[in-house]
Amino acid sequence: MDGPLIFLGLESSCDDSAAAVLCEGPVGTRVLSSVVRGQGRLHAAFGGVVPEIAARAHAEVLDLCVEEALAQAGVGPEKLNGLAVTAGPGLIGGVLAGVMTAKGLAAATGLPLWGVNHLAGHALTPRLTDDLPFPYLLLLVSGGHCQFLIAEGPDHFRRLGGTIDDAPGEAFDKVAKLLGLPQPGGPEIEREAAQGDPRRIPLPRPLLDREGCDLSFSGLKTAALRARDALVARAGGLRESDRRDLCAAFQLAVADILAEKSRRALAIYREAGPEVPALAVAGGVAANGAIRARLQDLCAREGVAFVAPPLALCTDNAAMIAWAGIERARAGIPADPAVVARPRWPLDGDAAPLLGAGKKGAKA
Repeated sequence: MDGPLIFLGLESSCDDSAAAVLCEGPVGTRVLSSVVRGQGRLHAAFGGVVPEIAARAHAEVLDLCVEEALAQAGVGPEKLNGLAVTAGPGLIGGVLAGVMTAKGLAAATGLPLWGVNHLAGHALTPRLTDDLPFPYLLLLVSGGHCQFLIAEGPDHFRRLGGTIDDAPGEAFDKVAKLLGLPQPGGPEIEREAAQGDPRRIPLPRPLLDREGCDLSFSGLKTAALRARDALVARAGGLRESDRRDLCAAFQLAVADILAEKSRRALAIYREAGPEVPALAVAGGVAANGAIRARLQDLCAREGVAFVAPPLALCTDNAAMIAWAGIERARAGIPADPAVVARPRWPLDGDAAPLLGAGKKGAKA
């Protein structure tokens, strides 16, 4: 596609319903609008996201998100050049709601439609925000995923390693829950950790004694549970100071693991001799200030650029999906009006599954 492009993006892979309009042209890319409607209130009583409730909520508000995004951008459907929608991976009910909404829009307007891998949306965000050239090393760290990827093109990612069990965001949520903190747990733990002593309570750093870039957070989560139980038994309850210290210890352990594994991934990535070596971080956990600071220090020591998108573009949003659609269009990847919703969709299809595979394919 030639000339300036204006794309509408849709995102509904988990518990955020989102729509955004992007304009890409010779003077750069502008996010004309970005609407995100969270579902925290609907899931609060359950301590986590309930897939059926999430899917129903997406179906109820996605059209309203589209209407609001177009109105904020001052753009009518006739000015759009294309549509992009998250087609997976994610909670299948939510993904289906987004795909069917996008298909309806495509049928009504005649616009071409691109199905986008949600992880590719995160992975390509550093190109939207910082015009980062390929290839770059990406740490994708979110509620459901944690992977080291070399981004070589809009549709070409090489995985160096990833989590073999819980993702960091999932571990943050579970630790917050066992400490009686609200969901989502990441921001709550970061807030508590700011007032705690990270060195008081010893916690393990799983897999640092093994070579490679794979990660594990399940054992760290269990260690936090046992530390909590020990504190409760000692004091007859969990004191506020104990909770803050445990949050600080947990956050430091996650930061240590990610920093060391990032150092190893950088060594592999730099062997390829990239012209502008860079480590980019994306995903919801990338919003954690302590983790960002550790990775930034690492890059300064290693002499590579550090790129972290603005916080609003780290968590789930539709601007990254619209951008990924534009990237695919510019690369000559054809539109697909018959987009299929996929609960599983690895970015690197040639890599061995980290979490096993079933009838529906590799999980990650």
